[in-house]
Amino acid sequence: MMAAMQHTYRGTLKRNEPMARHTSWRVGGPAERYYEPADLDDLAEFLAQLPEHEPLTWVGLGSNLLVRDGGVRGTVIMTSGLLKQMELLDQGLVRAEAGVACAKVARFCARHHLTGAEFLAGIPGTMGGALAMNAGAFGGETWRHVAAVETLDRRGVRHLRRPEEFQVSYRRVVGVSGEWFVAAHLRLHRGDTDTASGRIKELLERRGATQPIGLPSCGSVFRNPQGDHAARLIEACGLKGVCIGGACVSEKHANFIINTGNATAADIEALMAKVAAEVESRHGVRLVREVHIIGEAGA
Repeated sequence: MMAAMQHTYRGTLKRNEPMARHTSWRVGGPAERYYEPADLDDLAEFLAQLPEHEPLTWVGLGSNLLVRDGGVRGTVIMTSGLLKQMELLDQGLVRAEAGVACAKVARFCARHHLTGAEFLAGIPGTMGGALAMNAGAFGGETWRHVAAVETLDRRGVRHLRRPEEFQVSYRRVVGVSGEWFVAAHLRLHRGDTDTASGRIKELLERRGATQPIGLPSCGSVFRNPQGDHAARLIEACGLKGVCIGGACVSEKHANFIINTGNATAADIEALMAKVAAEVESRHGVRLVREVHIIGEAGA
């Protein structure tokens, strides 16, 4: 299918690339094809050459993603650390490409005397992922600050779109089908650098104190139900420390599942199902996954 592609792109194309190398859970089978673009123009050129029906999957830091053990068909586009430009567009307006880590965006804004983006320091992902799921932390949400977004369609055509063109809700964003986020324009407020930097430091310390940082996880597994916390419900079921294979519910934060070293994606998915079933059985609450699951089941 890909054999007919003209090789005019400048990035790196790999075949059968293990996705365990590119997800924060450190699990996942191979991507049939895996592309690291040189920059945004290169990515547009690459997309323009793809067959019309080639399956496409976009990955940032891989921190909100479970790739099944059988891997991913089609082409995976990796943006993390590659689409990494940041700039001030105007007074209070910051442009950040999809591959920039959220924490870097927070620090960039603080350095330029802008406030409002500090919460991004608590999101373990990239700007593209934050846009795709309206990521939030410590009371802040990404789309509250979005003035515009740049997208690419599968023909490589770039679009500038306004927030009103999207349906945005808690951890969910619905936009134009067949387009992917490649940059955000964030509207922020003038403020004091020291105050913003202090707030970032405080949030990172709080995150370190309450979450199992440094262990392979995806961040929060389930969305918080209305008026409650998923972690409280899971802990109330006595599920902290419960394991399936190498996947365990964190002793530090019940809404985290950690890979203790030898977990498979199937272990993690089974543990998610067990946790959700227990919470529904005991509390009558149906937890909704925050993590995205992609790929084929293993043999």
